[in-house]
Amino acid sequence: MPDTRSLSFRFAVPDEAELISAIDYEAAQRFADIGMVGIATARPMDVAFVRRKIEAAAIVVALENGIHCVGFVMFARGAEDFYIEELDVLTAWAGRRIGAALIERVAGLARTAQAQRLLLSTFRDVPWNAPYYQRLGFRPIADADLDDHLKARRADHIARGIDEAKRVFMWRAVDAMPA
Repeated sequence: MPDTRSLSFRFAVPDEAELISAIDYEAAQRFADIGMVGIATARPMDVAFVRRKIEAAAIVVALENGIHCVGFVMFARGAEDFYIEELDVLTAWAGRRIGAALIERVAGLARTAQAQRLLLSTFRDVPWNAPYYQRLGFRPIADADLDDHLKARRADHIARGIDEAKRVFMWRAVDAMPA
């Protein structure tokens, strides 16, 4: 079992774009085990897109011994909220609270920017999705309460072929403490 005491966190650097895409792809393989083969067989995250997010300082990585990237969180900054776009940890490192630590790094950035909430969209019934985020203090947002920004994200998801009937938007106060 990997030792999480050897982890550090920092913004991703340009040389890590392909690795981040590969981590995203490897993490998606877990979906095949629960019958969501479309996610597992989807193309890896576009490296040019990852590079743009790195240039915008919108990806934080978790590093083993300051060298080996084992996970990342990608986010978008807003005036009142930070939206978590992607959170992936290598399967060999799953279950060690690395995802929770990455979320807390984003919460710290949001706090510094005086944002009030963290937002995300995830699969409702996948154990490492909505149930996991609920343990970290996130709560579902009712469809009737989605603002124009989140409705636009939902429309983008649908345009990319994501089944929004299986997903839920969630929120958490920046200062909320996870369980």
